[in-house]
Amino acid sequence: MQAQDTIMFPLKLRVGFDILGASKYFYDSKNANLEAFISVDRSEKLSVTFIAGRDDYKYSRYRDESLMMYDFKANGFYFKPGVDFNLLNPKKAAGKYSFGVGFRYGVSVYSYDVKEINTESYWGRYQTSIPKNNTWAHYLEAAPTIRAEIIKNLNLGWSVSFKKIISTGTGKNTKPVYLPGYGDGSKSFSFALNYFIIWSKPYKEKRVIIHPREEEEPE
Repeated sequence: MQAQDTIMFPLKLRVGFDILGASKYFYDSKNANLEAFISVDRSEKLSVTFIAGRDDYKYSRYRDESLMMYDFKANGFYFKPGVDFNLLNPKKAAGKYSFGVGFRYGVSVYSYDVKEINTESYWGRYQTSIPKNNTWAHYLEAAPTIRAEIIKNLNLGWSVSFKKIISTGTGKNTKPVYLPGYGDGSKSFSFALNYFIIWSKPYKEKRVIIHPREEEEPE
């Protein structure tokens, strides 16, 4: 028999901001993404998370210098409630480190329009447009995450989000070039990288029993 180990585990409130998405504006001023989250530890293994963001996207596609094929614009807000699971042993995590996975349900409330669509054929050039439409989409997301405290109450975090579209909100025959919060709306799956700076604050301590691993008895 081995004695059980008991620790006091700090449950924390966290607020984070995605640096990677915000930095896109500095090398591509046509596109901007702001994303932040708040999470609350419910246990040493489980956190409840709410993510919110804003996306502005513009893209013009040319066949060649003489012909613009289309000029697309989309902007809107997205929301992703979900949960995060920390797979580290509570003694190693100590409220400072996390290696795990998050699961989210994403909702994108956005508008899109195509001010100019040009096609060219044997009979000549044809021009049309798609007026501004307001709609919403939803998708599922799984996000492996790593988080580490670098100084007291200040953390850095990385995540890779894998997303599966449920509905774009535009019908079966129309796929948006870009879906705020999701990415390429023409694809069933999408992924994104996030790099967060996070402020955290303990709000409660929980007594956690660490069960020792059972050693195999020699034959």
